[in-house]
Amino acid sequence: MIGGFLKRLWEGVRRALRVLTRPVRRSGGLKGTVIQPYRGYGTRQEVYLKGRVFRQPRFGQGLAPGSFLRELSDLLRRLARMGIADVQVTASLGGAEASFVTDRHGYFEVELAPTEPLPQDHRWHRVHLEVTRQGDTTTAEGMVFVPTPSACRLVVSDIDDTVMFTGVANVLRMFWRLFAQGAETRTAFPGVAALYRGLHGGPGGDEGNPLLYVSRAPWSIYEVLQTFFRMHDIPEGPVLFLREWGLTLQHPLPRRSSGHKKEHIHAMLRRYPDLPVILIGDSGQHDPEIYAEIVHAHPGRVTAVYIRDVSDGDRARDIDTLARETGTSGTELVLAEDSVVMADHALEAGFLTPDAREAVAQALEEHRQETEAVSS
Repeated sequence: MIGGFLKRLWEGVRRALRVLTRPVRRSGGLKGTVIQPYRGYGTRQEVYLKGRVFRQPRFGQGLAPGSFLRELSDLLRRLARMGIADVQVTASLGGAEASFVTDRHGYFEVELAPTEPLPQDHRWHRVHLEVTRQGDTTTAEGMVFVPTPSACRLVVSDIDDTVMFTGVANVLRMFWRLFAQGAETRTAFPGVAALYRGLHGGPGGDEGNPLLYVSRAPWSIYEVLQTFFRMHDIPEGPVLFLREWGLTLQHPLPRRSSGHKKEHIHAMLRRYPDLPVILIGDSGQHDPEIYAEIVHAHPGRVTAVYIRDVSDGDRARDIDTLARETGTSGTELVLAEDSVVMADHALEAGFLTPDAREAVAQALEEHRQETEAVSS
């Protein structure tokens, strides 16, 4: 039994190392300069993308690729990365080109208006990024999601306690569930993947609705969350983190994220002025209050708010009060005990297909049967 635990732990460590060191393996750049773009989003009129420019050490490159020592060396290289301030990043897409300067932590934000039409049959588009520093040029390709004309609504979702069980706020617990326990562990709420696929596809089944995620997690676990979404077959979208803290020597302590979540959601609504919006969160922290503010700030834009119930009865009474307030604005706030409750409302409202709703119900039933089998 102990041997099996240690084997699982070792395999989990190796999986985690491979994910955490992925940016180091992929990165090039002369003299250790690295551009790390994060997924962006936008319209055919303007796209938005965030990224970071690093100075990365080059030790350990002589070690055998794929070996434990090489992976450990790559992890140390990642921890030793330092953001480069005041560097000019040139971005180009669809005939447009503009330059942006990194902040004191090395982060940059691209807002680019294409001058040539983007292909209407593609939802993901490449943004070319380039940095020239000390006479050497480093390039990278960022990806931005641009909905096709078939898109009919925007879906904005929290992650922690909404898509996955508590984990983003507790990084070590999330790493254990995701890597040591393996893909079969229930890190995602039952039915959430089917629900989000249904909302992404819409009532037509293949509308490709933009699905954007907000989180208070650090940028340093970006690749971990990407792995989580792919592992559970949840539609990927830009994941906009709200804190710049985590696995770097430069930022050893977390930073406050006051107001950033609302700012990101306001920006999303501005970038998609013609799309009605669905907001998804949980009752554990401030999502209901934040979403209620969004509803009042954008009259007529938010068609539904889904709140996953993860708290006690006192909290439910507070949310019920908010539901009555948002109802006066024509927005229904649904406090849901599980993904089926959300799917039932979404089906009735015309947000997804009957097949999508049944897929959510089937996922919950499978989870119930697995839970009973384990307990017996």
